[in-house]
Amino acid sequence: MTNGSKVWFITGSSKGFGHIWAEAALARGDRVAATARNTDTVKDLVDAYGDAVLPIALDVTDKAAVDAAVARAHHHFGRLDVVVNNAGYGLFGTVEEVTEEQARAQLETNLFGALWVTKAALPLLRAQGSGHIIQVSSIGGVNAFPTLGLYHASKWALEGFSQSLAAEVAAFGIKVTLVEPTGYTTDWAGPSSIHAAEIPAYDDVRAARAQAWANRTRGNPEATGAAILEIVDAAEPPLRIFFGDGPLEMIKGEYANRIATWEQWNDLSVRAHGAASPEG
Repeated sequence: MTNGSKVWFITGSSKGFGHIWAEAALARGDRVAATARNTDTVKDLVDAYGDAVLPIALDVTDKAAVDAAVARAHHHFGRLDVVVNNAGYGLFGTVEEVTEEQARAQLETNLFGALWVTKAALPLLRAQGSGHIIQVSSIGGVNAFPTLGLYHASKWALEGFSQSLAAEVAAFGIKVTLVEPTGYTTDWAGPSSIHAAEIPAYDDVRAARAQAWANRTRGNPEATGAAILEIVDAAEPPLRIFFGDGPLEMIKGEYANRIATWEQWNDLSVRAHGAASPEG
């Protein structure tokens, strides 16, 4: 590294959090391998920061391309310090409405894309004895709402493997953080999203969800730049962190409901265990 700067590998650098975080890192003197399906979308970063940026065309659903991109970034900069799995999109539709193709594509990008990047980076991070993997999850990674079932499936799976990963790699000096944003003024629900064909039977469900969303306050994505720098600079970064105002109270209510239900049915849970079998 030069003067203590970090080297980042960021997927989905074309816009939103990925672009903002790449610029925040570059502005303070870090170096960034900025990946996107179309590298024209990171030209502004190259124009502003020159050789500190390595633009790489990448579709994260292509495992061979992911392996090559991670290796190229590591060879170019000599190390990787922060690996950010940001590439992803929202799939809107009830469970019945979503097609097989749409469901598989959602998991290929949001889940398997992050898995392939993580797996490609791990041997390099283990060899250098350090590194920080940032998984961009969502409030939808710890809670679930109507019309986003397959999106939630992708993020809950990301949360699960990342928590296991954190325990597996801690001894190697590798940190893992799940960033769980709430609603922001990005185009996650706009041009970047996919919408399943609607079944009229679910019109009332969609209307209720739309009304709930209309009442929420969306965050300014630019504010996350300084926040992500603070996380990667922390000596003991969190495994999970919300980005945005509101998720903590929401999840407190969700977990209180879960605990209350488990307690209500605990007698049946214990009876389902059955009599203890003698050892030997």
